[in-house]
Amino acid sequence: KLPLTVEEIMNFGESNRELFIKSSTYSIIPITVTEMGLTISWIFSSDPKSISFSVVYQEAEDTPLDQCKVLIPMTRCNSHKETIRGQVKVRNAGIYTLIFDNTFSRFISKRVFYHLAVERPVIYDGSDFP
Repeated sequence: KLPLTVEEIMNFGESNRELFIKSSTYSIIPITVTEMGLTISWIFSSDPKSISFSVVYQEAEDTPLDQCKVLIPMTRCNSHKETIRGQVKVRNAGIYTLIFDNTFSRFISKRVFYHLAVERPVIYDGSDFP
């Protein structure tokens, strides 16, 4: 578990990160967000074989995971065959958690290569209008 802030993700640059997920376990990436309107996006692939993926929203750190709002239900991804891309729009401040789940795999550990990005909305204020 490595809680990240929006600023830390913005400082990722273009580099990929790697998670090692043992068989029968899962790994989470909580992202603490304080401003609304942002877009959190991800790209990931796994090796070897597939991985399950989900995104949940937690209002506060002490909210139990089973009481969190599921934004993207747990889905088995063929991320060993194709790169998975997705995004979620931040509607409320809180913790947005990406879950990489390998609990279905009894013997095979996986490596997940991922890249995260956060975009602020472009707000046009008309200041460049002549």
